[in-house]
Amino acid sequence: MTSQQVTVSKTKSFMTVSLIELWERFGYYGMQALIVYFMIQRLGFDDSRANLVWGACAALIYVSPAIGGWIGDKILGTKRTMLIGSAILALGYALMTIPSENTWVLFLALGVIVVGNGMFKPNAGNLVRKIYEGDDSKIDSAFTIYYMAVNVGSTISMLLTPWIKDYVNEHYGNNFGWHAAFAVCCVGLLVGMANYFVMRKALANYGSEPDTKPVNKNKLVLVLLGSLVAVGVSALILEYQELARLFVYVAGIVVLAIFVHLIRSSEKHERAGLIAALVLIIQTVFFFIFYQQMSTSLALFALRNVDLNFVVFGTHILTWSPAQYQALNPIFIMLLSPILALIYTKAGKNNKDLSIAGKFALGFAVVAIGFFIYGFAGNFAVNGKTSSWVMIAGYGSYSLGELLVSGLGLAMIARYVPERMGGFMMGAYYVASGIAQYLGGVVANYASIPKGMTDPLQSLEIYTSLFNNLGIAAVVCTFIALVFLPLMRKLDKQHQGIQ
Repeated sequence: MTSQQVTVSKTKSFMTVSLIELWERFGYYGMQALIVYFMIQRLGFDDSRANLVWGACAALIYVSPAIGGWIGDKILGTKRTMLIGSAILALGYALMTIPSENTWVLFLALGVIVVGNGMFKPNAGNLVRKIYEGDDSKIDSAFTIYYMAVNVGSTISMLLTPWIKDYVNEHYGNNFGWHAAFAVCCVGLLVGMANYFVMRKALANYGSEPDTKPVNKNKLVLVLLGSLVAVGVSALILEYQELARLFVYVAGIVVLAIFVHLIRSSEKHERAGLIAALVLIIQTVFFFIFYQQMSTSLALFALRNVDLNFVVFGTHILTWSPAQYQALNPIFIMLLSPILALIYTKAGKNNKDLSIAGKFALGFAVVAIGFFIYGFAGNFAVNGKTSSWVMIAGYGSYSLGELLVSGLGLAMIARYVPERMGGFMMGAYYVASGIAQYLGGVVANYASIPKGMTDPLQSLEIYTSLFNNLGIAAVVCTFIALVFLPLMRKLDKQHQGIQ
């Protein structure tokens, strides 16, 4: 097979994984756009409980891949586990279509989503890693484009599900719009699975060792039974916040201990890469605290303190619902991803590519600018309402920072971690992200608005104070990342020396 044929084959394989990931993210972000509003406006939660429940759920969603990656690597196979996860996710969204105000219905549905995500997420990312194994510049570029595919799905769903919710509620009443929107998330997963079956031959040469053998039915049954138990445990954690806090902190300690053990017990030539990965994962924790604000404090800021009308030179252009502003994030990701991918590829060919650690430092600086934009906007608010264009400017800066940090998180694992640890390390990365998202929910509660407070002038001061403090925190993270740059350069050189 010629080099051109190999490239074409890898591209088709990459597209197969990217498309099912696109539809999976369609479902997830369509749900995320509405979930905090759903708990507050439909189920009557106060801000604090809604933020913490979603923070705990996001933590579980990101922690669960630590187990899902291991199942894919050692038990069922990467491709099989990914497909089972997508089916479980579809079931979770289907459960959210049940028109009930019983909180246990919500918690059980979210528990199913947690399990499905855990099975799907690490294995999809690990397949991309296997396709571009050994080519660092292509890995950075591939994961950036992969990240763009994620945001194609999330953009469409974040614009669509809030509109469906509003339309159905307006025309049919009884709050059925919420559940109709969640039904669309379920349909997205079904479309993604159908697309995978059509294109699955492109992945015939990729996967983990169990993928090469017939499925072990006994192991499959055990995994499914374990999944049922995990759903119940997840529902309990979402209901009881003390349990959620304990679970998240214990998960962090366990993963850190395992990481340290792997570094100490690994081959000498592997340690530099593992230490570099650990440093970057810790930095990722801080980024995801900022990231979680999009679906908590920023979402509620849009609800209470943003003029929902887009106006250009005094002319009204369009009006968005508060939930649709979250789509600004993936829109900017799609616009910026190809540009960054091209820059990475060209810089890699000329040996001038900025290190991942350098990109992380730059990313934190840009995130800081985004939060300062939100905080400063209060000075130009009219009757407590800021302009929609403030949200566009803030999300633009914030999204560039996300691409430089989160967009390269998976590429960092692929570059620095030995293949035999790939599945676990993908999971460890998501555990770190999950811990951070729970902490992000805790941080968002510093801007929790008491029930009964309806004056935008009062809530504006609370939100802008939080955003300014987050901007300062992001500046501190930038300086910390810069301080670690010399160490990261040394580790990177040691790691590359064994290639």
